Amino acid sequence: AAGAPKPLPSSGPKSLREMPHPLATSSSEEMGPALTPSPDLLLPRSIADKDLSLPNGTPVDTSSPASSSSLLNRLQLDDDLDGETRDLFVTVDDPKKHVCTMETYITYRVTTKTTRAEFDLPEYSVRRRYQDFDWLRNKLEESQPTHLIPPLPEKFVVKGVVDRFSEEFVETRRKALDKFLKRITDHPVLSFNEHFNVFLTAKDLNAYKKQGMALLSKMGESVKYVTGGYKLRSRPLEFAAIGEYLDTFSLKLGTIDRIAQRIIKEQLEYLVELREYGPVYSTWGGLEAELSEPLEGVSACIGNCCTALEELSEDMTEDFLPVLREYILYSESMKNVLKKRDQVQAEYEAKLEAVALKKEDRPKVPTDVEKCQDRVECFNADLKADMERWQNNKRQDFRQLLMGMADKNIQYYEKCLTAWESIIPLLQDKPETK
Repeated sequence: AAGAPKPLPSSGPKSLREMPHPLATSSSEEMGPALTPSPDLLLPRSIADKDLSLPNGTPVDTSSPASSSSLLNRLQLDDDLDGETRDLFVTVDDPKKHVCTMETYITYRVTTKTTRAEFDLPEYSVRRRYQDFDWLRNKLEESQPTHLIPPLPEKFVVKGVVDRFSEEFVETRRKALDKFLKRITDHPVLSFNEHFNVFLTAKDLNAYKKQGMALLSKMGESVKYVTGGYKLRSRPLEFAAIGEYLDTFSLKLGTIDRIAQRIIKEQLEYLVELREYGPVYSTWGGLEAELSEPLEGVSACIGNCCTALEELSEDMTEDFLPVLREYILYSESMKNVLKKRDQVQAEYEAKLEAVALKKEDRPKVPTDVEKCQDRVECFNADLKADMERWQNNKRQDFRQLLMGMADKNIQYYEKCLTAWESIIPLLQDKPETK
């Protein structure tokens, strides 16, 4: 019949194969070509070979920890260029502390440069605090329910942080807020959202916030259908696979995050002991004239190792952990969109059943059923597009993250090796003078 509802579109099994789990144990064939290690990363196993080189012929300098030819400099990330012409650039910088009678808070400068016609000026500079970013995310989630909204950094990035106004904490948050806005800027739909425009341009954001409060009582369909009482029979296979993938991904990443935090904690405890260990040799050298030079050398060597370990721990805390947390939150955001999609499909199925139970013949399907079907199709298309974009970003981010971690560890051990090698001549037997 002409009025019969058409079946929901499906992308078929191909999209399932494009979602290999990066942390699951599987063969290289199952992982797909996108996750195959780059040939440039396959370094020789033997560390005894002094003439190490990459397969492309580039020599590997293992003696100089300060060498500029690090992994990140030697290896080119082929995912960096996506071929898109960007017309909107947003940065977050210049954090400032504000002390008021009622509260103390931090604001950040948000600078926008654009050639888009939707903006009245080519450049804007406004100051925003964390709760303003939170307002923006809530507005995006409310007005674009079918899309994946990037996560904000947690209210407190590290559990147990005493001073949230410390330089380290504020800088970590600034980086996360900057990435949050850049994620939105790169999105082909979210970047054109009117609330995002207001956030970037309005001098007084509070006026828009109050205006939004007055409209809360008028819930649109985008919010109403999410809180409905419909229950989904079963997810389509491709969306069930996405749900299982996200559950496993967040579980694996959460485990890595907890272990990484324990490693950093133990590194810092070891660092405390190491700082007490070095000066003992220096004190001992003051008592032994003949051993003074080598003992002072050992003390200096341990001091250099302390500095190298401190730098490694800072890099792990400031660069590695925030990316893990962002993607844990990202997976939760994707799960929320998936639940909304399920709710819309459940509503659609319930409406179809209600129509089928009615005995009288109808010339066509009721308009509200068609609208509900349109919402399901919109959810399916937007969620799959955002999932693909998220996978591409994740692959690039984790490649850069893991290469950076490898590079930092190589630098750490090279510095320690150089420090210990420097005292060997002091410890070797010197020929007796006649």
